[in-house]
Amino acid sequence: MYAGGWHGWAQTIADGVKLFQKEDMIPLGADRVLFLLAPALVLGSIFGSMAGLPLSYDWYFARMDLGVFMILALGSTTTIGVIMSGWASNSKWSLYGAMREAAQVVAYEIPLGLALLVPLFALGSFSLLDVSQAQAGFFGMNWAIFTNPFMVPAFLIFAIAALAETKRAPFDLPEAESELVAGFLTEYSGIRWSFFFMEEYAAMFLMCVLGSFFWFGGFESPATWALVKMGAEDTIFFNLVCFGTLVFKAMVGVFLMIWLRWTLPRVRIDQVM
Repeated sequence: MYAGGWHGWAQTIADGVKLFQKEDMIPLGADRVLFLLAPALVLGSIFGSMAGLPLSYDWYFARMDLGVFMILALGSTTTIGVIMSGWASNSKWSLYGAMREAAQVVAYEIPLGLALLVPLFALGSFSLLDVSQAQAGFFGMNWAIFTNPFMVPAFLIFAIAALAETKRAPFDLPEAESELVAGFLTEYSGIRWSFFFMEEYAAMFLMCVLGSFFWFGGFESPATWALVKMGAEDTIFFNLVCFGTLVFKAMVGVFLMIWLRWTLPRVRIDQVM
């Protein structure tokens, strides 16, 4: 509450500066190459998958007809980095955390993909732009979650699997501070430690964006519907509204994930499985 003077607004900046300044420790018995490579692989994978996210109908890094396929494929490689970090650290706590991550991913990536198949079949496209356009209409009336009776259970399965995929409570067993010191993060410090946390929050945002595209209309909202009716769909303002709509929906999802972390206790690994 004190950093920056007003309700601690500068605390996040101070944490970032502190992490840049901290010493980068490597345990003597660690596999040095894998230990250094793991956080880079984790961060590179999640940022690479984010390149497949369109920012609006006209703003995107690359228009991909197999957008969601590429995002899931690249995003899943973050698990390799986590397992690599646990193995390379030469620590029992790190190895336990890495093995838990491997078990969780094997268990939950399959229902995650199967849950996504429901809106994929209903909307008929892997492209995030096409999926959003298929849900155009006034005030969410055409959003996928309202158009098919199978959408609600599919979304609930997707939401639970996304929590496990992103290592969020109550499925944060790979870290499990009360049991494993810090799990696969135990031997990491400084900027490499922050890479793993940047990946975790980026993955949360990514999963929430996918959820908003395939169940809650993507860019579509009352504002975009009104602008289309006025013939303003080719303007910069329209693209800004699309971008803001998508970010707002995704941040609602991120808030709910953080809320769950505040609310629910961590479950045991056998209960997770």
